[in-house]
Amino acid sequence: MVAFSLPQNSKVDAGKVWPAPHKGDLKEFRIYRWSPDDHQNPRLDTYHVDLKTCGPMVLDALIKIKNEQDATLTFRRSCREGICGSCAMNIDGTNTLACLKSIHDVKGPVKIYPLPHMPVVKDLVPDMTKFYAQHRSIDPWLKTTTPTPQAEWRQSHADRAKLDGLYECILCACCSTSCPSYWWNGDRYLGPAILLQAYRWLIDSRDEATGERLDNLEDPFRLYRCHTIMNCAKACPKHLNPAKAIAEIKKMMVERRL
Repeated sequence: MVAFSLPQNSKVDAGKVWPAPHKGDLKEFRIYRWSPDDHQNPRLDTYHVDLKTCGPMVLDALIKIKNEQDATLTFRRSCREGICGSCAMNIDGTNTLACLKSIHDVKGPVKIYPLPHMPVVKDLVPDMTKFYAQHRSIDPWLKTTTPTPQAEWRQSHADRAKLDGLYECILCACCSTSCPSYWWNGDRYLGPAILLQAYRWLIDSRDEATGERLDNLEDPFRLYRCHTIMNCAKACPKHLNPAKAIAEIKKMMVERRL
């Protein structure tokens, strides 16, 4: 059997156990910590939170820990309503939004890591630079050649309904960072989130650049690295199905050749 060993500086060490409150309904949180400034290995710090004085979601606990125990804990958050996608992280082994993940859904200690297979800026904050550049590469806006109407671009109810299950994507990257194909080929494969966004513009009846958009995706890696593993659909906190959107793009590729 082949044995693999990780680089020494990639191993996660045992971290600090922060003093627990003396009483209350305590819940244990094990949180990934790493800073580029201290030149140390990543570590798992352990905190205890009194659930009687904390909101129901994991994000509530993170905010409570930062406010009351460890001000150096770093994470992203904004809307707290599952709209912005800022608080995407790996909780209890699953990519999700901390503001939508109930503490009570996790049995035992709550283990929190940043989104997998992305460079870490600090603690629970991943570097999204490449992800956003890939989104920019698909031209995510309406492209037309006809003169702009005086009022608005009209669209039938049936055509508008085709966008359901696509426009709701909040670009949290939970799906892309759960995809093995994106782990292996993230430098060239666009990943489920970006391809779902690409299909959203391909299927929009008001857009007039279908051929150009398909040409942009016609590549062995940009589109065709999807192997329909379906991790993306399972991980999506908005219950969307990127794999289906990718299959529809492949279908459009075939149809235009016939």
